[in-house]
Amino acid sequence: MKLSYYALTAALTLGTNKSCIEVAAFSPAASTKKSSFPLSQNAIKSQCQYNNHNTVGRSSRQLSMTVDTQYETSAASMDFEAIRKLPYRQLQKYCKDRGLPANGSTAALRTRLLEDLGLIAMRDEECDVNGEANDDDICPPDEIVFVDESDPDFDFNALVSEIQEKSSMGHWKAAVRKLKQLSKRYARPDKPVPEQTYTAVLEACVANRLHGARASEPARKIMEDMAEQGYTIPANLGNQCVVNCLGNGPNGSHDGCGGIDTALAMLAAMESSPSGSQMITVDTYGAVVSALSLDGAVEEAILLLRAMVVDHSFTPPLSVFSDVAHAAAKAENMGETVLQVLSLAKASGYILDNIASAQSGRELLASGVIAAEQMNNLPLGLRLLTAAAKAEGCAPDKGDALVASTSSAAQRACTLIHRKAIDTAVKDDNWKLAVKLEELMVSRSLTPSTSVLRKVVGVCAKCERSKKATALLLEWIQRAEDGKADKPPLSIFNNVVNACEICGEEELTLVVLDAMKKVHQSEGNIVTTNIALKRLAKQGNLVAVEGLIIGMLQAGMEPNVVTYTTAIGACVKAEDSAMAVEWMRRMRSRQVMPNCYTYNTVLAACLDGKLESTIRASKVATEMLQDVQKELRDGLKGSSEYTSVIPDAYTKVLARSLMKQLRENWRSGDINMQVAKSTIRVPLLKLVDFDKSEAAAEVQKQMESAKAQLGEDAQLNTEELNQDLANVVAMAKAHRRMEV
Repeated sequence: MKLSYYALTAALTLGTNKSCIEVAAFSPAASTKKSSFPLSQNAIKSQCQYNNHNTVGRSSRQLSMTVDTQYETSAASMDFEAIRKLPYRQLQKYCKDRGLPANGSTAALRTRLLEDLGLIAMRDEECDVNGEANDDDICPPDEIVFVDESDPDFDFNALVSEIQEKSSMGHWKAAVRKLKQLSKRYARPDKPVPEQTYTAVLEACVANRLHGARASEPARKIMEDMAEQGYTIPANLGNQCVVNCLGNGPNGSHDGCGGIDTALAMLAAMESSPSGSQMITVDTYGAVVSALSLDGAVEEAILLLRAMVVDHSFTPPLSVFSDVAHAAAKAENMGETVLQVLSLAKASGYILDNIASAQSGRELLASGVIAAEQMNNLPLGLRLLTAAAKAEGCAPDKGDALVASTSSAAQRACTLIHRKAIDTAVKDDNWKLAVKLEELMVSRSLTPSTSVLRKVVGVCAKCERSKKATALLLEWIQRAEDGKADKPPLSIFNNVVNACEICGEEELTLVVLDAMKKVHQSEGNIVTTNIALKRLAKQGNLVAVEGLIIGMLQAGMEPNVVTYTTAIGACVKAEDSAMAVEWMRRMRSRQVMPNCYTYNTVLAACLDGKLESTIRASKVATEMLQDVQKELRDGLKGSSEYTSVIPDAYTKVLARSLMKQLRENWRSGDINMQVAKSTIRVPLLKLVDFDKSEAAAEVQKQMESAKAQLGEDAQLNTEELNQDLANVVAMAKAHRRMEV
């Protein structure tokens, strides 16, 4: 009997329980012609099974649509198709969120989630290589085929042979399709797909790096099926599949194929196989960790890295640690994670003092420095750079310099760490540490800014380290000539000259003045002149002091409060209170208002034991109290230390000394005691008791407010003048101590 394909299809569509004769009745040609060859019962049975499959498939699709619609009304975020398309990590996440086990293969996770959501659909969960169901793979051919009914496993064995043949020829797509056909049509619990067949197809997929990762999904499915069947996945094939399915694209994919989710599913299949995780190599784990890091999944990467080191006692390559640390350093608020990576690297056997000899080690240390700067952990950042400097094999460069130049982010972090550390050292007046840090910046190919150099030279000058301050200043000038830094400002020259003057280094003073003239083509500014004036004031040379100030006026340089206070300081040395009062009168005539330092210096000049000087001091104290009331009434303008006339502790000491001098005057009969107490002593006593008055609290409040309103630039501009004022007062104090 011979049937046309259309007649056979029509008969099977109407009913699958018809006999061969009843089926033949649907064919008009069959009633008049004899069959040229018999149609086997197995062939008709196979076609009937196929028809049943399609009928059930249509029903299952209708059922799934109904279930999806019902689910969308209750939980519109997910339906069957959405779950079916979820990658491995998303399936794990949803299972965890719903309290389900998050281990197993992709199909197991998907089935578990579908069952929990109540989405039951009788459809294939896996797709072919192109991601679409291919019904032609399991359809019978369009022609009648011969079947040997004597062997019930003929089709099974024949298909296995075809799979082996296609696999040996490298036709991985055809082999995968026929393997799927074998699994769906012929495999039974008592007749599963042979292990060799799975292995042969897997070998065909692995070739040419999974064919550019295009064979990643079929390989993943094969590995999961082998694990489910209890077969041992060949270690070399499994590790190659995991490594080769990873790329540099989004989600670790390669041209849209493979990816991190596929690799994780493969790892899960290998771990669930009889050999377990023992077959997974350190390179395989490391490839997945690096891919997770590059994709920004830092938390997952650190978990897997910790499992490698702690659970499996692996020693991953430095590049793996570097990838995780780099990804964590790029993210925000993950500095602690970078420290964990460094701890794991140390726990796995690496020595931080040696790893800078390798590029990956330098990148790891650079990430640590970036994290240290983010956490404001300056000691850690400096410690990591010191460790890099100890590494051998970095010649001709040094390890710390290479770490600092690893990336722009690392260079910025290193610069900020050194700058903050220098700020701390300057604040603590630790000039040695500040100088050492500045030297390290230069050796690590970091460029100190002008503010950094200014602070380092300034702290040396402040601590009266004239030789070191001069050496640093000359180095700074050389860098400026080489175009590596801005030229030092005049204020820095003045600070160094002042330090040399204090230390008595006259030769160094001349060197610095010559350098200033060379750099700025100038003899200096008013501060430089004040320094020279201070030298004359220490000698008590009133004539030279007056001549220098006259020269300033003739050159168009207006003296400031420091200039006049220094001139009054010369009067202290010469014990000429009358000239001190005259200098204060002159400064008022030039509209330069005296401050607290000026008044203190005049009062100090009056401590010569003479009644005339005591009377002058009383008048000066009266003027000072009047200026205090004016400041309280009008408010403080400018820097409190530079313009304020508020009495300080030294004022109180001077006032008491003058009161003792007045007592000696009346005891010696120079003045009546009652007259002295009722007139001359009154303003001096007010200065002594000033800190107890209500005005003192108001003054303190105004000074704090003025200091808060004064900007950082203004504070830097007045810092030098304040230092000069302090030097003048110190000079006056030293003279009074020598007298005692």
